[in-house]
Amino acid sequence: MWKFNEDFSFVRHGFRFILFSMIFLIVIGLGSYKFYEIFGENNYVAIHLMMGILIIVVTMSISIQSWLISPYILSNRFLYVGALFLTISFIEIAHTLTYKGMPFFITESTPYVATWFYMLSRLLLSIGFLSMFFIKEKGIKLIYRWLIYSLPFVIIIGCFSVLYAQSPILPPLMIEGEGPTVLKNTLQYTAVALQMVIMVLLLKNFKKAPKIIFLLLCSSIYLIMSDFLYTMYQDVYDIKNFVGHTFELGAFYLLFRAMYYSSIEKPFKQLVDTQEHLEKSREKMHYMAYHNEITNLPNERFLMESLKKDLYISNSQKAILAIGIERIAAIKASLGSTYADQMISLIAQRLKNVLPEKYLLCLLREDYFVVYIDEVNNTHQLELLSQQLQFVMEESFQIQHFSLNSQLNIGIALFPTDSNREEELIRFALYAMHEAQKTPIRIRFYESSISNEMTERLLLENDLHDALANQELFLEYQPQLDLYTGQIKSVEALVRWQHPKKGWISPGVFIPIAEESGLIIPIGQWVLETACKQVKSWEAAGLPPIKVAVNLSLGQLFQQNLVELIHNVLEKTQLEPKYLQLEITESMTINIDHMTTILHKLKALGVTIAVDDFGTGYSSLSYLKDFPIDCLKIDRSFVQKIQSNSTDKALVGMILSMAKHLQLKVVAEGIEEIEQLSYLIDSECDTVQGFLFSKPVPPHILQENYQTLHNNAKSILESITTSEV
Repeated sequence: MWKFNEDFSFVRHGFRFILFSMIFLIVIGLGSYKFYEIFGENNYVAIHLMMGILIIVVTMSISIQSWLISPYILSNRFLYVGALFLTISFIEIAHTLTYKGMPFFITESTPYVATWFYMLSRLLLSIGFLSMFFIKEKGIKLIYRWLIYSLPFVIIIGCFSVLYAQSPILPPLMIEGEGPTVLKNTLQYTAVALQMVIMVLLLKNFKKAPKIIFLLLCSSIYLIMSDFLYTMYQDVYDIKNFVGHTFELGAFYLLFRAMYYSSIEKPFKQLVDTQEHLEKSREKMHYMAYHNEITNLPNERFLMESLKKDLYISNSQKAILAIGIERIAAIKASLGSTYADQMISLIAQRLKNVLPEKYLLCLLREDYFVVYIDEVNNTHQLELLSQQLQFVMEESFQIQHFSLNSQLNIGIALFPTDSNREEELIRFALYAMHEAQKTPIRIRFYESSISNEMTERLLLENDLHDALANQELFLEYQPQLDLYTGQIKSVEALVRWQHPKKGWISPGVFIPIAEESGLIIPIGQWVLETACKQVKSWEAAGLPPIKVAVNLSLGQLFQQNLVELIHNVLEKTQLEPKYLQLEITESMTINIDHMTTILHKLKALGVTIAVDDFGTGYSSLSYLKDFPIDCLKIDRSFVQKIQSNSTDKALVGMILSMAKHLQLKVVAEGIEEIEQLSYLIDSECDTVQGFLFSKPVPPHILQENYQTLHNNAKSILESITTSEV
């Protein structure tokens, strides 16, 4: 069913007009005898002449319109329609001039010629329109206009030749005083039948051009009404004859409206709509160029242009606050951009609720918020504002079925104290923001020393690109002691960097750089392959089988070919999978669906899976039942305080108890004192590692001192046993 909404309002109006016409037709039909010669006998010729002229004007207008537009459309159908209406126009001229009562035209006016001219015009209209449905539309050369438009002249000459022959060739269609003959009615009904076929074809194509086809349908209805009236009138003074001419004129007017709409009005409206659409597109593009599509906040371009206009109006103190979102990169990498974007949008809303309207809040393309404050009274004001912004982040963000937390790192740069240039001001605020995460309050004002630190960080990142190729990276291994057997059955592989100029670089410094720059992927692959080769090397040297634990980064876990890569490394090094343990951190377990899939695939290889730094993450413990985990590693921050901090002691005890019930192995890290070891032994911990037994050592040192390490471990364990006795 068609839905007549506001775009189809013309249908409602059209139906109303047709309904009114039909009521008018019924009234005329019932009381036609009362309206006989209503206009006066002498006036009917003038009335018919007026009707004829109007029909000629309309049909000629359609023809001229087609002729004028055809150079731009070059459609064969359009030219044929124009030629059709030119022919009808010529025939209508002849019909009007030969109508009974008109002055002498070639011969004395009689119903014979006039009626035949009308009937030819009527049949030609239906046959011509019907043929248009079966003519395939195609382009046509401009020169063919003249050939096609010459056909109406040939047709009208033929009509005159037949109708003005010395002896009548065609039978009469009207008999004075009796009305139409059977032949005329037959031809009239034939025209009606053809018109109905046209209406069916039009209805089938209604959705293609609703308004044009509706106008053509209304025109067909009016033509059919006129046809029936022309089969019932007695003579030219019958009111049905006049009404028939009125409906015929209305039909031609609707045809003209359809042609005008299709060739002029519709293209013009489309042009106007296109211009409006372009204007809206320009406005939208301008808005998009200056705003972030996720939050609708002004972007970096908007900020820079605003600073160029406003920053130098006065030398009063102004400020740039750069706001970094803690863990947003991890959320994006683990849960995907959709979750990260939703969280950024929610954070933006909270920030807007806190910030006064006069402050400009922007979102830079690196997912950093920037606040421009054009009037600062004192730095304490900025500290209080920063604390307010951090406070509203304390409540968790509920995104679908995840409850996510985040903190803000805020860096502040002042104008003109720190810089009087807009680009430097933003850069210095971002420098301060990066350094803010190292402070307890996570708020930091820019200092000149920060630039040196950031420069050093960039230089270090540049050097890290060449560290692998230059063999500056190496592995050390920290032994892990099995408390049940007193044997060193496993080690943890730890990557180190010996810079050629700067010396030893702490992993705490270069690992975050590697993760941010993406270098962690090739470095992680190198660590994995090197560690597996080393285990085989120890085996060849006569050492008992040793399992090696290798840390996986978040970036590695989202490698598409991670499982294939590890499988290839195991095959290449000929290491049995059971001697490789892969360690993940709790922060990687946010995206449960992805992690479940990837960990089950890794588990299928035969390797073991451990959760490193257990207890320090934000994630729900539900992953313990979903993931194929073999081992939990208690973070050193808990172990180091078990003698002095009852809370940490209780947490370690809880982890050990939970792991026992879940049938998971437990490794305790950071064992440095006998008391710590004693507590873990009493709590039935499986494995320990720490400086009490050995610091991380190069592979050859571990190989050479393997027995010595065992002897030292045995002595430590015996001392605990003796003290307990």
